[in-house]
Amino acid sequence: MNARAQVYLLAMICIVIGLGLTIYKRIELGFPLLPGEQRPVWTVEAKVTFDAEDKPVKVSLALPNTGPGDIILSQDFTSPGYGFGWDGQGAERRAEWARREASGPQSIFYRLQLFHAAKNPAPPTSEAPEPPTAPEMDASTRTAINAVIDLVKERSSDNKTFTNELVRLINNPGSGMNLSSLLNAPHDSTIDKKVYLMLRVLATAGVPSRIVRGIKLEDGRRRVPLSELVEIHDGKHWVLFNPTTGETGHPENFLLWQRGGVSLLDVEGGSNSRVTFSIIENIRPAKAIAIAQGREQQATLVDFSIYSLPIEIQNTFKHILLVPIGALVVVLLRILVGIKTSGTFMPILIALALIQTTLFTGLAIFLIIVSIGLWIRSYLSNLNLLLVARISAVVIVVILLMAAMSILSNKLGLTQALTVTFFPMIILAWTIERMSILWEEDGPKEVVMQGGGSLLVAVIAYLAMTNRLVEHLTFNFPELLLVLLGIILLVGQYTGYRLSELRRFQPMVEGR
Repeated sequence: MNARAQVYLLAMICIVIGLGLTIYKRIELGFPLLPGEQRPVWTVEAKVTFDAEDKPVKVSLALPNTGPGDIILSQDFTSPGYGFGWDGQGAERRAEWARREASGPQSIFYRLQLFHAAKNPAPPTSEAPEPPTAPEMDASTRTAINAVIDLVKERSSDNKTFTNELVRLINNPGSGMNLSSLLNAPHDSTIDKKVYLMLRVLATAGVPSRIVRGIKLEDGRRRVPLSELVEIHDGKHWVLFNPTTGETGHPENFLLWQRGGVSLLDVEGGSNSRVTFSIIENIRPAKAIAIAQGREQQATLVDFSIYSLPIEIQNTFKHILLVPIGALVVVLLRILVGIKTSGTFMPILIALALIQTTLFTGLAIFLIIVSIGLWIRSYLSNLNLLLVARISAVVIVVILLMAAMSILSNKLGLTQALTVTFFPMIILAWTIERMSILWEEDGPKEVVMQGGGSLLVAVIAYLAMTNRLVEHLTFNFPELLLVLLGIILLVGQYTGYRLSELRRFQPMVEGR
């Protein structure tokens, strides 16, 4: 493989890897491509109220069962006078509050902030659980439930269609006396009667099922209870059913709080216990949520990224990552356009200084220092100094000029000129030396062309590097630097005419 083919291959590999990692971070981790993107963050507050009976109190509350894409950003347990702990004995997370003695009305709060994925996840495939045990019931109730099961089985072919038909019949109890009597029979007061009946019928029919509690995320909801759904296993995965409408699947903007028949709230030492929920929607930057999501998923691109560095170092990299943008501008303008500059990458350093000083202030400072430096350099050339000594003398002069400009501007109240210290002293000294030699060898015209070209390229690089979108992409998607590398490698193979050289052919066009 010749060198040209190797360059093309390497460039394509860099571009594909860079774009692939960027697309992955955008789609899988949710990093925003545009600056200022925001995401809704939900604050859900659970309020537990009960009447303490003047004896030791223990409160246990099931905590949310978040799914893929749900990121809990913060949790707060407010319980004045109560101790707090976790109950890790069961399969679900539970919070526990305890107090030696309490009396009268009591209130305990649990608050969480979470980001809820807009796209509801598909149910994961899982092995079928063990067949459920039929619940205990009297003979008349069992007879009625068996009659309902026989009727539903005639109109269904599998667990899913069985549940669909059962929901339809339960919501039309007039279609059978058995359903009417079962709905009016005594039931667990903590569960909706339709859900209670569905679970009993499904368990008796041997269909794996469980209750699912959750809440619909809507801004401004106050003191609402959890909604209850029924989840059945169809042989491959669990399917959610709305016991009222019969709709299947995960409802949109629905936060699953609890799965299974374990109680939502247990209170020992109190009565009249109740838990209600309030919801409010807030807006937060999308990048902060994406970073939290990446850390939650232990994504390598987040664990081993700039975000893991201290904030001070991150701020430094914000400027360092802009240098390749300036390099791309220099490559395009020098190779394709043909603009002459004094030094290959001096315009990048000038652009970095302009970022700190602002455009017009920085240009004025640069022109003043270089002009005075050239005048002093012309005097030093008459002293017949060696190159090293001459450049060192110019460096000292540049430092003195920068100090003098800072002091004078401070006295005059021109605070913008104080940023003169951001200009690289060595580069300025070497620029003055190069321009002086160029003046002696090729005359002032060449000095103006190269100096003006350097400033033009520096200004264009400055405008590109200070673009808000560019700053956002380079810092949040440093993988794109591979794309820039690939482009620069491809441009480096260009051997054709530059745009500035086309004027040589103008007489040929005019002569037609």
